[in-house]
Amino acid sequence: MAMLSNYSEQAPSRAEVDAYQGATVIEFGTDWCGHCQAAQPHLAKAFSEHLHLQHLKIEDGPGRPLGRSFRVKLWPTLIFMRDGEEIERLVRPQDAESIRQAMNNIVR
Repeated sequence: MAMLSNYSEQAPSRAEVDAYQGATVIEFGTDWCGHCQAAQPHLAKAFSEHLHLQHLKIEDGPGRPLGRSFRVKLWPTLIFMRDGEEIERLVRPQDAESIRQAMNNIVR
């Protein structure tokens, strides 16, 4: 799966996310967020080496249950999961290498 370009207003339930198999990256943020926009080139570079990862790009904000279940406070927040379990998290990443390393930690 390739990197997604826009944040989706539709989010799976936490139970659905917890049931995912394999490696998944969940990115919480908004399309208008400056920090989120600044992270996109770094994400694109990291995803270019991990095209097989499932990527969920979820619009977050007040009243959004999935983001609240992960206690997201700042955007973008990246949750790196393997088989429905959070392995690592990056908040406001500023380089592709830290993202790539986290991706490597969820790949078997």
